Amino acid sequence: MKPPALPIAPGERVVVGLSGGVDSAVTAAVLRHAGAAVEPVFMKNWEEDDREGECSASDDLAEAEAVCSQLGLHLRTVNFSTEYWDRVFEPFLAAAAAGRTPNPDVWCNQEIKFGELFRYADDLGVSRIATGHYARIVERAGRHRLLKGRDRAKDQSYFLYRVGQDSLARALFPLGDRTKSEVRAMAEAATLPNHARPDSTGICFIGERPFREFLARWIPPSPGPVETVDGERIGTHRGLAYHTLGQRRGLGIGGRRGGSGEPWYVAGKNLERNVLIVAQGAAHPRLATRSLTAGSASWIAGEPPPFPLDCEAVTRYRGPGSTSRVTPFGTDRLRVELDPPQWGVAPGQSVVLYAGEECLGGAIIEETATAPAR
Repeated sequence: MKPPALPIAPGERVVVGLSGGVDSAVTAAVLRHAGAAVEPVFMKNWEEDDREGECSASDDLAEAEAVCSQLGLHLRTVNFSTEYWDRVFEPFLAAAAAGRTPNPDVWCNQEIKFGELFRYADDLGVSRIATGHYARIVERAGRHRLLKGRDRAKDQSYFLYRVGQDSLARALFPLGDRTKSEVRAMAEAATLPNHARPDSTGICFIGERPFREFLARWIPPSPGPVETVDGERIGTHRGLAYHTLGQRRGLGIGGRRGGSGEPWYVAGKNLERNVLIVAQGAAHPRLATRSLTAGSASWIAGEPPPFPLDCEAVTRYRGPGSTSRVTPFGTDRLRVELDPPQWGVAPGQSVVLYAGEECLGGAIIEETATAPAR
């Protein structure tokens, strides 16, 4: 296993967030091979261990322990469930109840992985922290810059735009220059016991369970009408919180073809009337966002760039980017013009801004304006 080109000294202590997955396992392995004194930590962030889902904390812990046994490392465990509930899950529920589509992975990175884990490392007297994120950190002109991962299909910089300079200065992303296939091959070559373990998908506390059924535990159903963009009622929804803009499946109107005969998509929500608004056909203009406003802006550099800012804007993970002009209003709010318009942009998600490979920062989408009909 070739040692990574990382800014570490032989014997330097590095806390590695070990999740039980192959990415964090390879992170620990390459750092150990490079001569670091690896101190793996397993974070339990979700108190409920529900066997109905694919994300079991006990299974993850067992995998992490097996990896440490193979590598000759001592695994520490820490419970951040209270912090996760207060700072990630409760805001997630509040946003969902308000009709938005929140992204808890963004807040988990800020509050837990690059918040609580760093404070825990401080208690251990360790300054460096490594994770299995597919992203890169470079230092230029005295600033730490966040770059996309080399493997564009796995790049996770979208979820890291709220991580600040202090954290980036201490963080290591050994997989940033690797592809997923390379990481799998490295895990197998190192005979790591989880080398063939499937990647986790979605939000960990939901796992592979249907999102609507999971959310209904905390947000009760609130049925209301499903209406077309022209105001015709064509069905009944169970609750606005269970749907997101651009959604196609699970609308309960699949048998109604009408009009063009094309599938229906969620095009909007009217919270006052508890109405779910749908449009027919993926090319419907109500599904294309030409501009948006966003709040709670966060900048990797620690301060805003000069405005107006011409950059690339990405409105959902792995989504295509748009050439954009960004202008500020208020203290931490942005207006973003999108060219071309973006499809299915949902309030509550993040708009993340890039200059080439560099992630500049981003903000939480508040409102959207659709493209004019052609």
